[in-house]
Amino acid sequence: MTPISLEFFPPKTPEGVTKLAAVRQQLYALKPSFCSVTYGAGGSTQDGTLAAVQAILAEGVEAASHFTCVGADRASVLAKLEQFKAAGIRRLVALRGDLPSGYGGFGEFRYASELIAFIREATGRQFHIEVAAYPEMHPQAKSPQADLQAYVEKVKAGADSAITQFFFNADAYERFVNDTRKLGADIPVVPGIMPITNASGIIRFADSSGAEIPRWIRLRLQSFGDDTASIKAFGLDVVSELCERLLRVGAPGLHLYTMNAATAPLEICRRLKLD
Repeated sequence: MTPISLEFFPPKTPEGVTKLAAVRQQLYALKPSFCSVTYGAGGSTQDGTLAAVQAILAEGVEAASHFTCVGADRASVLAKLEQFKAAGIRRLVALRGDLPSGYGGFGEFRYASELIAFIREATGRQFHIEVAAYPEMHPQAKSPQADLQAYVEKVKAGADSAITQFFFNADAYERFVNDTRKLGADIPVVPGIMPITNASGIIRFADSSGAEIPRWIRLRLQSFGDDTASIKAFGLDVVSELCERLLRVGAPGLHLYTMNAATAPLEICRRLKLD
């Protein structure tokens, strides 16, 4: 059975909380190994993140909180780790995080690897730590080699497994896994899968995050104009085929970026016979 995990973002309104609870119930049919909840720039959504993670745990599903260290000091990280432990959270997605606009500096942790090393030093093996991986290179990395080395440092610091940035080029994933294994980083690397449901949205998101949309996919999406049904049908075909190929080359599971919606993730898994 292929492990499936799901990602949500914390809702900002009471209506959003109610809607997400309904979406989760639909997606629990996939029997996810865990669900993660994102964290805003500088930890700006941390209260909403914690509330969503606690709701998932209360529903009997393993949950992971994203945890960023930008702007943090050791005392604040220790306090947050204690809060996580008290809430029953045993899984973290440890990230450096982006500097929010107007923010002064990085704080005591410049890199995710420093955060991971500190979590291990402070809590031992109490948390399963996921880290981010970038098959097509982090947009702020100085070079592909520097990016690979930064990932290896996170693994050496104590990461248990990795989740990738979304991508549409299976070759990039396969090459990343092979290259990092040669460098001694042999933890599981789970591909992050982004459903395509909105052409302008996915193009804007990819451009801002450094993910490449292959030219043929971009042109096809643009050719559909406002034909939402065709965009969604094409997106399901593209993403399902990508998942099939990733599983064929040995991906240890799939991490679905749900965007707090159930329809596309459920259909992708149905096509893959994972529902």
